[in-house]
Amino acid sequence: MSGRDLSDAISWLPMNQLTELLGLIQAGDVEARDALFAAAYGELHRLAHARLRDGGRDAVLDTTCLVHESYLRFVRAGELRAGDRRAFFAYASQVMRSVIVNSVRERIAQKRGGDRPPLTLSHGLVSPLPDAEETILAVHHALEALEKADPRLAQVTQMRYFGGYSEQEIAETLGITERTVQRDWEKARLILVAALR
Repeated sequence: MSGRDLSDAISWLPMNQLTELLGLIQAGDVEARDALFAAAYGELHRLAHARLRDGGRDAVLDTTCLVHESYLRFVRAGELRAGDRRAFFAYASQVMRSVIVNSVRERIAQKRGGDRPPLTLSHGLVSPLPDAEETILAVHHALEALEKADPRLAQVTQMRYFGGYSEQEIAETLGITERTVQRDWEKARLILVAALR
């Protein structure tokens, strides 16, 4: 899903409806949380599909499972800090990233035998190249390091790569210019590439 497609999907939901539901959630209305999930389900499904297509496809999840697991995380967290629909979908993309990374970690642990000690047949074997799951974790760790070094660069990366937002949408959400978003995205990509080497 391109940034424009995501923008169209987000725009489809009545802004007042989402804003009103988010306000009710902030006020502690538990039923509003379920209503928000129902109202945003289609867009969350599209976001999950884009996320799995763009790098999480090796996780042991399908689109619907990712949406539902993300919802369960919303519920478990107990609080949703999103004042408008863009902030909500940015938060949703972060939760989906977390779900994918945890799924990959569990899958890698199972491949390695879980709690059982490793059994080596030959000490002379060259270590295998990292597979797609290892790459997902490496990107996640590099992004965590970027968050510590420069939170805005990490936020731009999160919204651009994991959320599918366009440069214009990121600029509007963060209150910066599109040119600044472009510079931040370019800088973040260079940092992440260097971190992954």
